[in-house]
Formats: sequence, C-alpha cells, structure tokens
Amino acid sequence: MAGQKRAENELRPVRFELDYILHPEGSVLISMGDTKVLCNATVEERLPRWLHRSSRRHGWVTAEYAMLPRSTHQRVDRETMRPKGRTQEITRLIGRSLRAAVDLGRLGERQIIVDCDVIQADGGTRTAAITGGYVALALAVKRLERKKRAKPGTLIRQVAAVSVGILNGKAYLDLDYQMDQNADVDFNVVMTESGQFVEAQGTAEGEPFSKGAFNAMMLLAEMGISELLAMQKAALDEAGYAIGSR
Repeated sequence: MAGQKRAENELRPVRFELDYILHPEGSVLISMGDTKVLCNATVEERLPRWLHRSSRRHGWVTAEYAMLPRSTHQRVDRETMRPKGRTQEITRLIGRSLRAAVDLGRLGERQIIVDCDVIQADGGTRTAAITGGYVALALAVKRLERKKRAKPGTLIRQVAAVSVGILNGKAYLDLDYQMDQNADVDFNVVMTESGQFVEAQGTAEGEPFSKGAFNAMMLLAEMGISELLAMQKAALDEAGYAIGSR
C-alpha cells in the first residue's frame, strides 16, 4: 500500500475491526493505509482521585497513547518510566477530543480509559487514534446504556480526525509518513459531525503560509472527516449500535 498514488483530496483506505480484543468494553483496530492503531476502551467504576475529591461529581473520559517498539522502521524504546513529551501531548489531544463526544454528567461516577496503541505507523497515528478511539468509546458507552448503567444520551456527538498539509504549494489530505516528512505545512484537525472544530493544531515547517493555504487545508479536512464520520457510523450500525445524528 505504501507508495500508492492518491488524489490530493483522497483518504487512504480505512477499515474498522470492532471487538478486535475480547475483554475490553469497547475494542477497535483502525487501519488508515499502513497505519494501524488498536483502541481499547475500559470502564472503571471509580473516578480519578482528583475528581473524586471535587465537589463537582461527574464521569470522566481519558486516554493513553503508545507506540509499540517495532511499529516504525527502527525499534523505538518502550516508555516504561515517564512518557516522552510527544507522547504526553498526543495523549492529552486524544483525551480532549474524546471527552467532546460524551455528556460527562450522564456517564455517572465512573471513568472510561481509551488505550490507543500504535502497532504499525505510517503517518497520522494521532488522528487515527482519535477516529478509532471514538468507535471504541461509543461501543463502551452504548453497552453501558443498554445495561442501564449510564443514562440515555450519554454519547452526544461523533468525533473524528485527519491530517492535512501543504506539499509543493498544494494542499493534501491524510498525510502518510513520507508526505509528512516532506510537507511545508502540516495540521491535525479534529471535528464533529455538525462541522464544529474540537481542535486544529499545525505549523509551518519553514516559510509562513497564507490564509488561502489554511482555508484549502481546512476544506480538505472537513471533507475527509465527513467521510470518516460516515464510516464510523456505518461500522457501529453494522454491529448493532446505531448512533443518532445531531
């Protein structure tokens, strides 16, 4: 799959494999081209310590992100002590993005932890983690609702993410590793099904970029995320966990 030519507005092939792991309350293997991320959602019937002591009692959604040692061309060391700065930043991004999908008050006094483990990396690992992590989270929440352990309507919106960038003066969607390495500008964009932004983070690698280039990237991101949201919904519908649109 690596090296295949795509149109500038074309996503890499996307696949969701639901309940990939037996034990989690929600499990999804997402493939975006040659990038593969295993997303497992765990329901814990307790709150994190900082929230347990708070006067505002509500549920919580958080995430963890890691890259397996041979997910890349060369082995990366396991982060057994303290996660690196990049890992912490991606972890926080995924957590913020997934919390946007849930009414924490309706979740009840519990937390859901979504572990996103990159088993193969070819660019866009954080955006794949968010897109797959949402599906794992949705499975866990819908199962809580069916068991009447969470209030109906706990899942309030869809969330998906994609990368965009500028290469040789042209905007491209869903950058693989080679494209990302050569991009003049790259962005990671997180949006909801109503077209609202959860987060957009990006930078110029050299020369500053124009408002026109920014608008071109955001238009591509919106188009790509719209496709990903439809794929999420179709995967959950097929598994018997329909999600309503807002």
